[in-house]
Amino acid sequence: MEHVVFDLGSLRNAFGRFATGVTVVTAGTAGGPLAITANSFSSVSLDPPLVLWSIGRHSRRFDAFASAAHYAIHVLAQDQADLCWRFSKSGSDFAGLDLAWNAHGVPLLPRALARFECSVADRFPAGDHMILLGRVLELETQDGSPLLFAGGTSQAQGAG
Repeated sequence: MEHVVFDLGSLRNAFGRFATGVTVVTAGTAGGPLAITANSFSSVSLDPPLVLWSIGRHSRRFDAFASAAHYAIHVLAQDQADLCWRFSKSGSDFAGLDLAWNAHGVPLLPRALARFECSVADRFPAGDHMILLGRVLELETQDGSPLLFAGGTSQAQGAG
């Protein structure tokens, strides 16, 4: 492997070589339900049950998510690419979705492969992002194949 002094574009391209699952994180806000697509999700601990995700400080949705006390992380199925792209563009476009709501006022999307309903356990500044550590309060799963993201595009696992 060649070692090269890199710029931000090269770094982003290299990061894109690692396939990740695709999630949509939702929260209830004073302005209504809000969502964002995130591929920075990771499990952290079984005991206590902890997960993390991160949000860019330059996101228009940063303040709302950085200050939310509760949120839900939805792991998308391979046939939910439309939700990935919808919430990467607009955080408030819930039109036509059959939403449910949890006891903390967080919107819950239908049909996710896994859903983690969380309370914020901690927040950590991390360069141009903030890491949000969540304590899992409730979870739900269903069978299916995950939507994957690699090289700047979504990839349906096993599709084709």
